Amino acid sequence: MTMLEKVEMLRERADVTYEEAKNALEESDGDLLDAMVLLERMGKVKKPEQGTYSTGYEEQAGYVRVQDKVDEQRRYAPHPGQIVGKILRKVLQILRNDSFCVERFGSTLFMMPAWLFAIVLFFSWRISLLVMIASLFFGVRYRFVGDDDLTVANDIMDKAGSLAEDVSKELRRDKER
Repeated sequence: MTMLEKVEMLRERADVTYEEAKNALEESDGDLLDAMVLLERMGKVKKPEQGTYSTGYEEQAGYVRVQDKVDEQRRYAPHPGQIVGKILRKVLQILRNDSFCVERFGSTLFMMPAWLFAIVLFFSWRISLLVMIASLFFGVRYRFVGDDDLTVANDIMDKAGSLAEDVSKELRRDKER
């Protein structure tokens, strides 16, 4: 690189006159970096503005610290133990407050507490389910009655009863043919 090119480059970068750039280069034996440092020391070159960068959210509007968000979610989101506990409390409430009713053609055959039905079902579930399914074909219907809203369970039992009734009607029709 020629001396003229170096002077031109230094003049543009340091925003000084040709004479100041030439003198600085001569004093630094033609080294551009040393000439720039010399001009800075003389106060001829404006030092570059220093920018500051931060990852702190306090300085930036609209940003949220990740740890704060995680803490908030932990505080308000239920953990699995709470969910299981809530389900168990609901089941225990149903077992304590409601009854299992067995009906046939609109009249109640018998009624037992839901907790007793749960025990019978737990210890003899194979036989109990077979008897319950078979009895659906003979007009027996099941439902829960009590303080709690058990419409979902009762709707399922009504659909099972309707299905069994439709199947038995179909079987009778096939038998009559």
